[in-house]
Amino acid sequence: MTDASPLPAARLATRWTDEAVRRIEADFNRSADTHLIRVELPRFPGITLYLKDESVHPTGSLKHRLARSLILYAICNGWVGPDTVLIEASSGSTAVSEAYFAHLLGLRFIAVVPASTSSAKLDAIRFHGGEIHMVDDPRQAYGAAARLAAETGGHYLDQFTYAERATDWRGNNNIAESIFAQMTREDHPVPAWIVCGAGTGGTSATIGRYIRYGRYPTRLCVADPEASVFHRHYADRTIQTLDQGCGSCIEGIGRPRVEASFIPGVIDRMIAVPDAASIGAMRAISQRLGRPVGGSTGTNIHACLMLIEEMAARGEQGAVVTILCDSGQRYADSCYDDDWLGARAVQWQAEERRIAALLGR
Repeated sequence: MTDASPLPAARLATRWTDEAVRRIEADFNRSADTHLIRVELPRFPGITLYLKDESVHPTGSLKHRLARSLILYAICNGWVGPDTVLIEASSGSTAVSEAYFAHLLGLRFIAVVPASTSSAKLDAIRFHGGEIHMVDDPRQAYGAAARLAAETGGHYLDQFTYAERATDWRGNNNIAESIFAQMTREDHPVPAWIVCGAGTGGTSATIGRYIRYGRYPTRLCVADPEASVFHRHYADRTIQTLDQGCGSCIEGIGRPRVEASFIPGVIDRMIAVPDAASIGAMRAISQRLGRPVGGSTGTNIHACLMLIEEMAARGEQGAVVTILCDSGQRYADSCYDDDWLGARAVQWQAEERRIAALLGR
């Protein structure tokens, strides 16, 4: 005789978890790895720049990897079920990617974002079914996200706490493993430097740990907006916050407080980059590539060329790898709007000319 009694709640939860993980893994299998773009530098013989192009992810940025890891981490810890509302505090890109995965799983998603977030990112969050909760001061986002999670009985994904632990830094298709695998047939298969920014600190933690785990001689440099706390904390561990907040116009990187996922011990060097230098480098590399990139990529490029100039001065050769974080299409009304930049007194033109000259043709 067939038993028609309902399945116990625990078994139903396990079935949902199994199906949620399957959907996320199936989505991953449909996505090819991101490209590694080689940029020749005629002014620096023997030194080559590479860009890991994270803009080609389904949600258009490096944060696609993070969102997938955070949500899998939460599901496998038993924090998320079929009726859980997902909440995140984000400057935009992480929320876009989390909204995508929440929609994939049929879950409600609320993004807590600063009012200054670009309209293109807000549109992308809504496109994937996410809801927007704005705060005037970015420092209010943490508390607002926690409060919404309590009010809805949902789960605060909290990228700033869990980014470094949600990603398997030993391998399993993380960005560091991908970079080293793609470099194996290049002139200099082991990079002299890898350069990235820090928003949560998760990417730098993953790359820095992987370098040490693989016993590579590669050094890790983190490029940080001048107005951010991270480079100050790196130099002096007693500095934890900036009372005035982080006034940078570069979205996605830089923070007013040291986040739990930021691990300074795996970093070999930090470079503080003025916003004008980030914007100028963003414009210059966009011209070289023939397509627009975001402001945080400009921050990375500025730091890369500092390192490359130093290498050349010492007579060194090698490869420098950095991350193309996202497309510039999301910043048409901000970083690519001259009036918007002018209102913020960002004088980027001289830096664009300088970086363009260094990049050559």
